[in-house]
Amino acid sequence: MKKYLYTFLFILLVPVFSPAQNINGRITSMFYSFQRYDSPGSSTKYIRNYDMLSLNVNKNNYSLRTLFNYETDFSYQQTYDPRVRFYNLYFEGRNLFNVATIKLGRQPIINSISGGVFDGATVKVNCLDIQFTGYYGANVPAYQKLELTKNWSNNDIYGAKFTTSKWTNLFFGLSYLHKNYKPSDYAALRLDSLLNPYTAIIKRDASKFDFVSAEASFDNQKGLSLDTRYNFDLNYVKTSLFELQGRYEAIQNLGLLFYYNYREPMLKYNTVLSVFDGQNSQEFEVGADYRISSTFTVLAKVGDVQYNDKTSQRISVGCNTTYGSIFYRKNLGYAGELDAISVSTGYSFMEGLLTPSLGAAYTHYKLNPEDKTQNLATFLGNVNVRPWRMLSFDLQGQFLNNQLYKRDFRFMFKINYWFNTNLNVM
Repeated sequence: MKKYLYTFLFILLVPVFSPAQNINGRITSMFYSFQRYDSPGSSTKYIRNYDMLSLNVNKNNYSLRTLFNYETDFSYQQTYDPRVRFYNLYFEGRNLFNVATIKLGRQPIINSISGGVFDGATVKVNCLDIQFTGYYGANVPAYQKLELTKNWSNNDIYGAKFTTSKWTNLFFGLSYLHKNYKPSDYAALRLDSLLNPYTAIIKRDASKFDFVSAEASFDNQKGLSLDTRYNFDLNYVKTSLFELQGRYEAIQNLGLLFYYNYREPMLKYNTVLSVFDGQNSQEFEVGADYRISSTFTVLAKVGDVQYNDKTSQRISVGCNTTYGSIFYRKNLGYAGELDAISVSTGYSFMEGLLTPSLGAAYTHYKLNPEDKTQNLATFLGNVNVRPWRMLSFDLQGQFLNNQLYKRDFRFMFKINYWFNTNLNVM
């Protein structure tokens, strides 16, 4: 029955959107070329094509939304080409009974633990500055195929979230997430007791997430803003993440920045990785930004990362302007040594008709003090041409050079077309 859900959904909704009042969306076609080295002296050139459609069909408070793309390779046919990926295909009813919104079908899920898309249903209720959201469904099949997962019980997702902005200057949220994940079975060569090879079917049990989370934001409108987040792992019964960041404008145009993060390795329950002794880490960072003018801001930050018995430091300084930005970053300690500088710029001409942009970065790094220093150079150039508001063209070139990828050139050409049509309904 589950595999017929989308067909049933389509048949059910045809009367609702006949005739529709509005159709809008975007069509994107992109061509991306790159070179892949199969061995040091042998490479293959690829020209990938991606065509994407985002479509919304609307009538009153009801919408049918979809987002999918078609991909293939023009120069070297791959075994899975061509392929269609469905990222969204769901029905949405808004402001039902003046309080509720429902979604049914393949839809995005956004949270601090595990985002993505899922097949299922979502109900959101708003009342008196209080919002409650509940959802239930399952993971989508590999490569976002337009079908339901065959093993729903081992791939289910459900959860709920409560948020409120009832208090002045304060936002608060509390949520719960359950997510199962069953990896696909696969065949692999193994050796028997006599060292003879044989093909074995590897079957892995489902692993899962079970988390409760809390988040809060505060802004006193007088220069102090705070954001915090807390995740608790119900499977391992311990804190998974605590994060606090904020900004305080001590004097006009001068802001003091601070950030703290405590993180445990996030491992799925029952996974083989849980046998390893994962270490938590703590990050501390302070900094300041100063707005010299409405178009020019400088900032600097210093951070320290603490592992079990090791530490790593980072320093970053730079500036943002209306014409671009320039930043320098330095890392040292347990996480490796790095010196990097990056520059980017972009500006629109002729009322947005032409928008060129450029970017460059140079990195000098090594993981251990005794290692040989490696260098990495990257360059990016892009030009956007928008002759009409609904149509734009992008041409981008990328260059990368390091020890592994020498003289790596990549090119991308993209066409975007936006449409919005109001239909005359008798």
